[in-house]
Amino acid sequence: MRIESPSRRSGLRLFKAWFWTPPRPHGETIVDRRVNPLELLYDLVYGAVIARAGDQLAGHVTAAGVVEFALVFSLTWIAWTNGTLYLELHGRNNGRTRAYVFLQIGILTILTVFTADPAGASGSAFAVAYTAFLLVMTWLWYEVRRQDIREHRTEFASDTARYLVAMSVSVVAILTSAFLPGQGRLGVWAVYTIGWTVLLLVMARAEVGLGRGMAPTDSLVDRFGTFTLIVLGAVVFGVVDGLSRSRHDFTTIATGMVALVVGFGFWWIYFDVVGGRRPNRDGRAMANWIISHFPITLAIAASGAGMVSLLEHAHDAGTPEATSWLLSGAVALGLLFLIPTSRALADASRLAAAFRPTWAAMAAGAAISLVIGWTRPSPWFLALLLDAVLGLVWAVAVRGFVLTDAWTVEERPAQGDT
Repeated sequence: MRIESPSRRSGLRLFKAWFWTPPRPHGETIVDRRVNPLELLYDLVYGAVIARAGDQLAGHVTAAGVVEFALVFSLTWIAWTNGTLYLELHGRNNGRTRAYVFLQIGILTILTVFTADPAGASGSAFAVAYTAFLLVMTWLWYEVRRQDIREHRTEFASDTARYLVAMSVSVVAILTSAFLPGQGRLGVWAVYTIGWTVLLLVMARAEVGLGRGMAPTDSLVDRFGTFTLIVLGAVVFGVVDGLSRSRHDFTTIATGMVALVVGFGFWWIYFDVVGGRRPNRDGRAMANWIISHFPITLAIAASGAGMVSLLEHAHDAGTPEATSWLLSGAVALGLLFLIPTSRALADASRLAAAFRPTWAAMAAGAAISLVIGWTRPSPWFLALLLDAVLGLVWAVAVRGFVLTDAWTVEERPAQGDT
């Protein structure tokens, strides 16, 4: 009879613990956790999906193209939010978590291949791949519920049960869409997007809201900031793609550099007003903060796709109507939804004197952007006017924060900088 040595048994126990330790239970928040490289890699993969969808919109700047892009982006954002919140609430730095994240990345890689034509032949394959992703997420949340039941955490088990019902319905809906014609498929995706938005809002208005088992942490803020950075990269890619497809003369390159500042403007406003600040712990505020990031990132990604058409028409006397509305509408949408995002911050009430003029400037900037799109100026002038709108909104925000001494020592500009 062979007897295993103590060291061998110890090694097997360590290996089992590394790969089979259950997820963190509800409420076991790691307040000082930091975003790890695996999470950053996970976020970057979504950048590939969005870039692929943006290529499709860049070549078809039409109302139908915008709708298709918005729906693909919606599904992508919901998938990212599901994966991100799971890691934030229940993930561990062990082999089990890593294996499931890499499995998701593999599915997302396949998903990216079929992103280009959602209403066409590849749309069915996209739906099948997305269903596979949902099945993985459903299993992960099921394991959380099983752990809650085992530890007699009945209040959390009931919350997870409702969430699992929503996940199961999502699996059936998206899989069914794979067998529908193009317009029917897009209709199901639209209902799916609305359903998840309503679900978050309903959860926020429950007796305890999203505050039960979920606390705003710096790592959560960093993850949403990282996703915003990824879609800001789409603006750079859009300018590069547009310059690559067009004549490399002074007018085109100058237009590209002016258009690039639209992305810079979004960056300055987001990271000076919203980025790095925790949302309020209240469930309703948390839901508003999470949901409002969706149209903000959608707007930034759409503006990146619009850059290609803008530069292809750099020599035109007026910007094409669809492109003009796409870019101006994207800026307006982003500015409008930065208002509820900042209103949901934990320090929104304390710094109301700084935020109130900023919210007014954002609303005014959104209205002015739409007027600019309606006038259809030349491409370089359209980009310049949108730059000016974003710059003025940022200037109002800076003035408010400086006058109320709301910036920290690190954030406050040096004397010689102003």
